[in-house]
Amino acid sequence: LSNSLSVSVKLVGHQCQHHSYSPSSNEYRTRYGYFHCCTYLSSEIKTNRRCARSYGLNMVSMSEEGHTWLGIAQPRMPQMDMLSRSTGTNSSRIVQYKVASVEYGSVCDEDNTLVQKENAEFNADPMEQKLPPWGNLAIQQDSDFKTDGVNQPSSFPEGPVTVNEYRVHFLEETNEDVLSKRILRLSRLNKVRSALELYRSMEYSGLQPNLHACNSLLSCLLRNEMLDDALRIFEFMKESENTTGHTYSLMLKAIANARGCDVAVNMFEELEGKSNLKKDFDAVVYNTMISVCGKVNNWVQTERIWRSMKDNGHIGTTVTYRLLVCIFVRCGQNELALDAYHEMVQNGLKPSDDAMQAIIGACAKEGNWDLGLCVFQNMLNSELKPNLIACNALINSLGKAGKVKLAFRVYGLMKSLGHAPDAYTWNALLGALYRANRHADALQLFESIKKEQSSQLNLHLYNTSLMSCQRLGLWDRALQLLWQMEDSGLPVSTASYNLVIGACEVARKPKVSLQVYEHMVHQKCTPDTFTLLSLIKSCIWGSLWDEVEDILNRVAPDTSLYNAVIQGMCLRGKIDSAKKLYMKMRKSGLKADGKTRALMLQSLPKDSVRHRKKWWK
Repeated sequence: LSNSLSVSVKLVGHQCQHHSYSPSSNEYRTRYGYFHCCTYLSSEIKTNRRCARSYGLNMVSMSEEGHTWLGIAQPRMPQMDMLSRSTGTNSSRIVQYKVASVEYGSVCDEDNTLVQKENAEFNADPMEQKLPPWGNLAIQQDSDFKTDGVNQPSSFPEGPVTVNEYRVHFLEETNEDVLSKRILRLSRLNKVRSALELYRSMEYSGLQPNLHACNSLLSCLLRNEMLDDALRIFEFMKESENTTGHTYSLMLKAIANARGCDVAVNMFEELEGKSNLKKDFDAVVYNTMISVCGKVNNWVQTERIWRSMKDNGHIGTTVTYRLLVCIFVRCGQNELALDAYHEMVQNGLKPSDDAMQAIIGACAKEGNWDLGLCVFQNMLNSELKPNLIACNALINSLGKAGKVKLAFRVYGLMKSLGHAPDAYTWNALLGALYRANRHADALQLFESIKKEQSSQLNLHLYNTSLMSCQRLGLWDRALQLLWQMEDSGLPVSTASYNLVIGACEVARKPKVSLQVYEHMVHQKCTPDTFTLLSLIKSCIWGSLWDEVEDILNRVAPDTSLYNAVIQGMCLRGKIDSAKKLYMKMRKSGLKADGKTRALMLQSLPKDSVRHRKKWWK
């Protein structure tokens, strides 16, 4: 027993006992199922126990009768033999690696005390570190191991993996480039656990992976939704100033996806405020943040990041301006979109397809048809194909500007590009003809649409045609369109009935107007002030005074209606009726407009100053 040894290897509560020791061969062998421990020896170490500690991991040496054991452990490896060999007294080599705790005890008469003080050092978590608000992560203690014996298998938690559950390997290879290539290969193969274990082993061994390997590992972790582990590595990369713009882009995008745009913006602003980190910012980082803000339509932050990018001396790329134009147009900030487009052209960059189409839409909304037409022509010259939305926007813009010929030229080009006109196309073309006072052409175009593409007809197209009928006084055509609308099942609005009554008014068809009005009420469509005004004017021109009085009695007192009737009576020579109605209007508390008061004053005797003042009040 004087030559026997008791060896205990512990890692956060795990231990195993030796099976045999052969003094003749100076070999100690034990078998256990938890981790693998290799021991290298030195005779120069004294008989008392020594302990080496780095990164919270212990290495313990011990001597017995001139033979020295130095323990180095790797936690949680597959079941293997642990081999310890003693050497002579002419060697003094110690291989130092950051490893887990290994304790040796002797049961001989001279030294039979086990080394147990090292266990207390594992109470504190050596990996705990202070992180910023976006990385406020709790490093969990590894409590998935049991210490009942060597035959008990280790268990893995079913929840999210934490850093303490990864193994730390003894690295025979110490070349950082070789190890970095291994991390890169494992990350590309999505071997996230193996890549992270190798990274931890390098970290504990004082080795640093290169930048490419770290970025690849970050990307692998983020693909597997392991944001906490990615943040730890990101903090280490920042501390060692081993970052690039790609590093920040990866993390900012991941933070935005996991915790929202505001958290990502706060992180960006904090990083931007540190000069040693801002130097690694490039256009890709700014593009990432512009995209993040654009996804939530935060155009204010988008503009701020754009200005900050220019203030820091960075020139935007094609992607930058494409994002800016599309975001600003989508948020209704057309002036900012045009500013971004002009800056892009000044920097000699070629706009992308979607950016140019967005600019055409912005020009249409701002009434800048000439720029929109220029961009449209540039797209055709670049062999780009404007989409249907851009073509419709340009046609509408040209129609509002009265450029009917140009609008139909764009319509022809649109068909040559293979786009089929839709309801928006027809509405833009009909609107262009109406604004140009080409009402007959508008009605002719409507008829062609009804024959060839009746499915495209909608309420806007019918109303535009009714407006042309009203201008031309085509009351019969207006009635036909009204019956067609009702037969097609379209919801006929008050505005549609008003246009038909207005066409009857222009054509001096008061009785038809009254019939349309009665039909309107029968269809449970509520008339508005414009309906009643048009109806009253039509009745006045037809001298249907009883009907006018009946209309006034059926509706609530309205200033516009009384003014219209009084003025119509005066113009038709019914002065006495106008005076009576004016007195009724004043008793109702309604105030006459200037034209009505002027007509009433003209109807008074010229020598009646007293009456003149009375009527003026």
